[in-house]
Amino acid sequence: MNILIIGDESNFKECRLKFGDTHSYILKPNHIEAEKAFSEHDVIFDFCIDKDHSQMEVYSDDPDAIAFLDTTKVSLTKIVKSTNQNISCPLFGFAGLTTFLNRPVLETSLLKKDHTSKLEDICKKLNTEFQIVEDRVGLVTPRVICMIINEAYYTVEEGTATREDIDLAMKLGTNYPYGPFEWARKIGVRNVFEVLDAVHKDTLDDRYKICPLLKEDGLFHRY
Repeated sequence: MNILIIGDESNFKECRLKFGDTHSYILKPNHIEAEKAFSEHDVIFDFCIDKDHSQMEVYSDDPDAIAFLDTTKVSLTKIVKSTNQNISCPLFGFAGLTTFLNRPVLETSLLKKDHTSKLEDICKKLNTEFQIVEDRVGLVTPRVICMIINEAYYTVEEGTATREDIDLAMKLGTNYPYGPFEWARKIGVRNVFEVLDAVHKDTLDDRYKICPLLKEDGLFHRY
């Protein structure tokens, strides 16, 4: 397949790791450049749409586009509704933050149930299993991982253990690929903060209340 990536070099690398070298890839840094290449590609992975919802216009202009949009920090439905665009092309949500795409199962959400068969066809061509989850901010895996990172920050703040000890304990005790703080650095602490903030506002659930230490690291880009 011909895969168009709207994002940066790290997004490009993770797509290639996830889907392999049997496909062709092209990277565009923004929607203006990417729109010119829509007709030449079978599927689009858009890592940038959450930064500027007005760019949804490119999808209303091309009813034949098939796109996965990063909806880690905002639901797919909310992105579409916020733009007042008439969009008929198949759109799917996915977790685009670092480490969440390159997994055995592609976690995705639907804008329209009518597009389920299209999703099945695309994922078959991409040679990936997929799991449809509810179209909610944070999806499932990013929400869970960010909660774990938040709890780890609370543990450090309380003086129970150091960051290094927590990372080691989680990797040895739960067989996680990374410890919470190691994972936060890979994702970007600012991103972890923004996911938790968005989920907390969406759910009003205090389980997602951000640890002050994490908030401080995230706001000041310390990691």
